[in-house]
Amino acid sequence: MKINITNFSSKDEGFYSKLDSILAWDSVSDLDVQASVLNIVDSVRREGDSALVEFTNRFDRRQVASPSELEISKEQLQAARARVDSGIVLSLEAAAKRVNDYHEKQVQESWQYQEADGTILGQKITPLDRVGVYVPGGKAAYPSSVLMNVMPAKVAGVKEIIMVVPTPDGFVNDIVLAAADIAGVDKVFTVGGAQAIAALAYGTETIPKVDKIVGPGNIYVATAKKMVFGVVGIDMIAGPSEILVVCDGKTDPDWIAMDLFSQAEHDEDAQSILISPDALFLEKVQQSMERLIETQSRKAIILTSLESRGAFIHVESMEQAIDVANHVAAEHLELSIDNPEEWVGKVRHAGAIFMGRHTPEALGDYCAGPNHVLPTSGTARFSSPLGVYDFQKRSSLIYCSPEGASELAKIASPLARGESLEAHALSAEYRILESK
Repeated sequence: MKINITNFSSKDEGFYSKLDSILAWDSVSDLDVQASVLNIVDSVRREGDSALVEFTNRFDRRQVASPSELEISKEQLQAARARVDSGIVLSLEAAAKRVNDYHEKQVQESWQYQEADGTILGQKITPLDRVGVYVPGGKAAYPSSVLMNVMPAKVAGVKEIIMVVPTPDGFVNDIVLAAADIAGVDKVFTVGGAQAIAALAYGTETIPKVDKIVGPGNIYVATAKKMVFGVVGIDMIAGPSEILVVCDGKTDPDWIAMDLFSQAEHDEDAQSILISPDALFLEKVQQSMERLIETQSRKAIILTSLESRGAFIHVESMEQAIDVANHVAAEHLELSIDNPEEWVGKVRHAGAIFMGRHTPEALGDYCAGPNHVLPTSGTARFSSPLGVYDFQKRSSLIYCSPEGASELAKIASPLARGESLEAHALSAEYRILESK
């Protein structure tokens, strides 16, 4: 089957303009979506549980009579875990341990030091009190999203983790609930959409207010997260999933084709890009894709994704391939090349870097250990993967001895007066010790 994927070369005139047009993604919701979300968020903020129940019944086609019906008990989580195939449970447990072990390396400790005059300076690391985790629900199961969002929060020492997951038509996904039980979620509520974000941000009689909201969602969820930011913290506003594969032409083309499919099957807006200095290899991958596409259950989604946002890019050298990769700043970057360790130092912008021919992005999605919540749409230029540090906050520590305060005041006073802040200056000057 012919796949009409965009092909172009770094030699083309206006190459980077053409590349930018392929990368372009408008993550801003339209005015109708914003108006709808504003109404939902404001209603939940003002009316609490009653609005939450109303929107849940309307949008998820449910018949909830009481807010208490929205909560899933610990016993129900355990029962769901027991119903899930034992092989899946073992895989979830193994993945949870790997994610936990990786994130334990990220834990930061408080620190301080003392100056000669007795002044003490430092930093105190404190976990957040309560975090909300949004997990997409319905017939699509995302247990990996549960693990990736919950485990670093647990490692950070967050006291309470609240999970929300929509259950359209009352469909409850046992695998998602099993993952919540394994990860150690404290409370689970079957609500979704903008109303779930509002409930977490402002609190209702049933759902407690949290300090930060993390987790992926649709445009309504993303818009609501933007709207409540400042009232609570958020992780990021994520765009469609994306992969950039840099290959020297020596990897099995079937492998690369399937790596590209693995992102394209997420949804029609996902993006898969292949860069290679070997033009013949690009043709081989095209042939592999056109043969393998017939085997894919999500064929229609993959085709739409590849033909609307996918690209094959021919470059003149590996050096240029890395330059292009840095321009793209992809969520997932595969270096399917010889000696990837020699090239990874030249990569400046990527959410996660998968090194070597035997490291497909799919392993990172589930069980490698590093977090799969990653910056998208070029935001890897300034953002990082979700981690323990997202669930901890830092407080500065300052203790001044009398002698230290006196010396610091002599510096602060003229600076304060230079800013015409007399009270600041006097506050400091009161601490200046008299000369003996």
